[in-house]
Formats: sequence, structure tokens, C-alpha cells
Amino acid sequence: MKRIFAVTALIALLVIGVVAKNQRWTGYVSDAKCGAKVDAACAKKCIEAGEKIVFVNDGDQSVIAVANPDALKAFAGQHVLVEGKLENKTLTVSKVSPYEAKKQAPSTY
Repeated sequence: MKRIFAVTALIALLVIGVVAKNQRWTGYVSDAKCGAKVDAACAKKCIEAGEKIVFVNDGDQSVIAVANPDALKAFAGQHVLVEGKLENKTLTVSKVSPYEAKKQAPSTY
């Protein structure tokens, strides 16, 4: 019985570790007013005026609330790579850096 309990506890800890792992996304830092209509100058102006900071995911253009907006404030309007946790439709950012998509070389035949 103790062995079953120990194995169950170990599996639970492993599952929690996998779920809590940070994920990475690329997208834009925008403001709640403009959302997915990202305009760098407008995003900077609106954020400075007090509008909430949001993250616009490149994958599906979803607008995601940010739990710790100060982490993204310096990147207003920029394309970024973020690392963090997405829980209850809110992103908690642990790391952010500017992101430039790698351009694919033209194919030659």
C-alpha cells in the first residue's frame, strides 16, 4: 500500500512539473484598446496614457491579458519572444526579448 502511495505521489509531482513549465510565444506588445490591430506608435502612446498592456500571439492573433505588465512596458509596439506561463487566459511573463523572424532564403532551381 505504501508503495502505491509513493508511486502515485511521484507521478503527481511529475505532472505538476510538466504543467508548470514555462512556454514560449512570439507576438506583439500592444494595448487593450487597439488589441490585435498593433501599431507601434499608437501602442506606445496608449500605454503611456494608462491603457492596459496585452500580448498579441502570432499564432492565432489572440489578445492575451498580462499579469505583470511592467515586464513588457519597455517593448510597447514591438515584436517579441516571451517566455512564461499562461493560466486562466492570463500570461505571466518570466522573460522577454526582441524578436526578428528569420527570413527564409529564396529557393533557387
